[in-house]
Amino acid sequence: MSDDIKDPLTDHDFDGIQEYDNPLPSWWLATFLGAIIFSFIYLIHYEFGGGPTLNQELEVAMKNLEKAAAQNAPAQTESEDILADAMKDPKFEGLGATAFEAKCASCHGPKLGGMIGPNLTDNFWIHGKGTRMDIATVIRKGAPEKGMPPWESLLSKDEVYGLTAFILAKRGSNPENAKPPQGEEVK
Repeated sequence: MSDDIKDPLTDHDFDGIQEYDNPLPSWWLATFLGAIIFSFIYLIHYEFGGGPTLNQELEVAMKNLEKAAAQNAPAQTESEDILADAMKDPKFEGLGATAFEAKCASCHGPKLGGMIGPNLTDNFWIHGKGTRMDIATVIRKGAPEKGMPPWESLLSKDEVYGLTAFILAKRGSNPENAKPPQGEEVK
């Protein structure tokens, strides 16, 4: 036992062992008291002060998700004719080119000739018949069995229309090193 320790010993003895009476560090006490104060404020806010419960927070989050899904969902009256009229607007092809470069070119190639994904410039289609509705549906719902993710939650309605218009505008462009035909031919 060292004689240079100045802390007093406690007055209890257990199996011949005595402890020094060391106070806790002030930073530890401050953290402990801060946690007690925080928990008291938390309890008052959420139990007595009307703070939202987890179920209420979930309800708000679900309403926000439903609202976002409703904004991006296709209109129930969407048809081939409505898509054709909407895609006459020249903004869609430019919007589609930007979206394609950012999200689709890594699988379908920069000129739509196919890489991992199929060639989008020929008359062969794996999913659907190559109509505006079919293309928009594949963009929205994806093709999970082929590795294409659904894009409906990440793309706006205008971006889906733009991608559809861009793909249709490039049909028949026959880029170099295009992937061989896949799917059924549609004339």
